[in-house]
Amino acid sequence: MSGYALEQLHAKQEITERLHDYVRAMDRMDDELGYSVFHADAVADYGTMYQGTGHGFVDFVHVAHQAMLVHTHQLGSVTIRVDGERAVSESYVTATLRGRAPDGALFEIRSCGRYLDRWEKRAGRWAISARQYVHELDDRYPVHQPGFDTTGRRDRADPSYALFAQIADRA
Repeated sequence: MSGYALEQLHAKQEITERLHDYVRAMDRMDDELGYSVFHADAVADYGTMYQGTGHGFVDFVHVAHQAMLVHTHQLGSVTIRVDGERAVSESYVTATLRGRAPDGALFEIRSCGRYLDRWEKRAGRWAISARQYVHELDDRYPVHQPGFDTTGRRDRADPSYALFAQIADRA
């Protein structure tokens, strides 16, 4: 494998891991991790939902998600193109959020869309320099009989943090 091909694969893997960090940060409400996915000067365009900086969007989501009982984001169909220290990616995302209405009834919101990201490698670190969220669909529906209690946490007390602390990240 050529050095160029290896560099391409390494960049794509780093970007993929940052995308996974992003959805993990949203679900665990881990602002520090969320900020790390964006360069400090990154712009975020989420249409009518939010316009501003990447860091500002992390703050916006934190407040919005506090009103929910639980939320989970999944990524799929990630496409990445790398050109030196610049890259672009398209990632499909599905977010499911559960809340409680004022009358006590449970509801879920499902939202599907795509992240169109511009990436830059600065000081040896890949991060988003610009994001456009393309909203595809969403729906809201009542939850009649949930089957199991939620065991995850929306903070660093989630069991995944203890798991990952067992192995040092040497990157």
